[in-house]
Amino acid sequence: MARIAYILLCHKDPDAIIAQAEQLTAAGDCMAIHFDARADAKAYDRMRHALKDNPNVTFAAKRIKCGWGEWSLVQATLNAVQAAVDAFPRATHFYMLSGDCMAIKTAEYAHWFLDENDKDFVESHDFFASNWIKTGMKKDRLIYRHFFNERTQSKLFYTAFEMQKRFGLTRDIPADLQIMIGSQWWCLRRRTVEMILDFLQQRPDVVRFFSTTWIPDETFFQTLVRHLIPKQEIENRTPTFLMFSDYGMPVSFYNDHYDLLLGQDYLFARKISPEAHELKERLGKLYASEGVAFKISDEGRNLFGFLTGRGRVGRRFGQRFWEAGNTLGPEREVYLIVCKKWHVAKRLVDQIVSETDIPCVEYLFNEEETALPDLGGIETTLLKRSRHRRAVVRMLFDSFDTDKLVICVDPSDLEVIQDFCADQAKTHILEIECDYSDDYLIGHARRVGLAGAHNPAEALAHLIPTLRNSMAYESELIRGAGFDGYLRIRESSPRIENEAAVAEFLGISQDQAQAIMRLEYLFAD
Repeated sequence: MARIAYILLCHKDPDAIIAQAEQLTAAGDCMAIHFDARADAKAYDRMRHALKDNPNVTFAAKRIKCGWGEWSLVQATLNAVQAAVDAFPRATHFYMLSGDCMAIKTAEYAHWFLDENDKDFVESHDFFASNWIKTGMKKDRLIYRHFFNERTQSKLFYTAFEMQKRFGLTRDIPADLQIMIGSQWWCLRRRTVEMILDFLQQRPDVVRFFSTTWIPDETFFQTLVRHLIPKQEIENRTPTFLMFSDYGMPVSFYNDHYDLLLGQDYLFARKISPEAHELKERLGKLYASEGVAFKISDEGRNLFGFLTGRGRVGRRFGQRFWEAGNTLGPEREVYLIVCKKWHVAKRLVDQIVSETDIPCVEYLFNEEETALPDLGGIETTLLKRSRHRRAVVRMLFDSFDTDKLVICVDPSDLEVIQDFCADQAKTHILEIECDYSDDYLIGHARRVGLAGAHNPAEALAHLIPTLRNSMAYESELIRGAGFDGYLRIRESSPRIENEAAVAEFLGISQDQAQAIMRLEYLFAD
C-alpha cells in the first residue's frame, strides 16, 4: 500500500506547521520539513522540539535562505527530498507541499488513489510550444544567467539582464533536455525521485544550468521527470487543487468552501486562508477518518470562472479584420431567435421550417454538432465559425439560395447580436423569455460544468439565485441595447400575444403564426 513522504517547504507560522505535521503523520504517512533559513531561529527550535518524538517527521539536514524565483527554492526541496529518502525507506511516494496546503481527502482515499494510479503526478508542458507563461520573460528565462532576486534586487536583476542582452552573452540549453514547465506542486514515485537524485550526481552541468535560470521551481522537476520517465507513466497534472485570479494571484479558500473542495478530483488544496479556522479544523480531522465516500464533481474552476466573470459581462473585444470588412448585403434579412433554453428554440425552429420556406440553422455559434451544409471547412469547428461569423452566414445564404435566414443565438452572445445588427443586412430579433424552475437551473449548472452530479443541496441552493440573476441580466442587456426590430414572446404570455409577435418577427400571416405556435409542449422542460 502507498505510504507518502510529504516534502514541506515553509517559512512562517510554526504552530500551524506543527499541527499540519501531526495531522498528516497520524495515519502512518511521514514528512520532511525545510524551514527557511531566513525565518526566526526560535520558531525553528520550537518546531523541532514539538516534533522531536514523532518518528515520522524529519528535517532537511541543511537549511537554505529561500527567495522567490531563485534556485534556492529548488535546492531547499532537494535537501528535504534527500532527508525523506534517507529517513523513510518504506515511503513509496513523495508529495510536495507548502504550509498553505491542506488535505481535501482522507489518507485512506489518497493511498487508494496512488495505488490505483501507478504514475508520477507532475504538470509538465513544453516550455516553448505551450502558452503556460502568459506574460513576461519566456526564452530569456533560460538563455541568460540570472544571479539576483528579481523582487528584492530588481535593479541588479535587470541591469545584469540588459548587459547580457547588449553583449550577446547567451548560453545553450543542455542539448539532451526538452525544457518543460508547470506547477511546482507534484507527487512522484520513489523510483522517480531516486532516479532524479542519481541523475544529478552524474550531471553537474544540469544543476549549473538550472541554478541560474529564472523561476526554476517551475521547470526543474518538470523537465527531469519527462527526461527520465516514459510519457505513459506521467499524469500531466498536479494532484493539488489550486486556482489563480485574472491577475495571476492564487485564490484563497475559506470556511464555506469545504463541500466544494471535497468534490474536486484532487488530494490537497492550496491555498487555505489563515483566517479559515473552521475550514482548517474540519480538513484536519478529515485526513485520519475512515470510510468516507467522496462524490467527485470537479466543477471548481468552471464555477470560479463563472462567478468572477459576472463583473465582466458586456465587455467586447475589438472586431477582427474579416468581421469589419465583411458584409451580408443590404438585400438580406437575418432572423435571430434568442433563447437560453435551447430545446425551446429548436422546437420553434422546427415549426418555422414546417410552416414557411425560410431556412433555419440552430445554435450556429454555440453547438459544435449543429447540422450545416459543406462550406469548405470553415463550418467544421466553433472556433472557425466564431472567428468568421459574417463569412459563415454569407456562405449559408448562398448555400440555401435565399435572402432570409433564421439563426438561434444564446442570450450570452450579445456580441454576436451586436455584430449582425451592425451589418447592412436587416436584422430581426425575437427573444424567447422562459420560466426557470429550480430543477431546471440545477440541471443547467450540471450541463455547463458549474456543478457536479453529487453536489450537496446546500451548495446548489447558493448557486441557484446567482444563475437566475445571471440569466435575467443577460436579457436586460439585450433589451437595454435598443436593437431595432426587437420582439419578445413569453412563456407566461397568452398565446395570442405570442402569435402576433411571431407574425411580426417573420413577416408572415396570422394563420401561419398560429400554426407555428400551436405546439402544446413548446415551453416544456
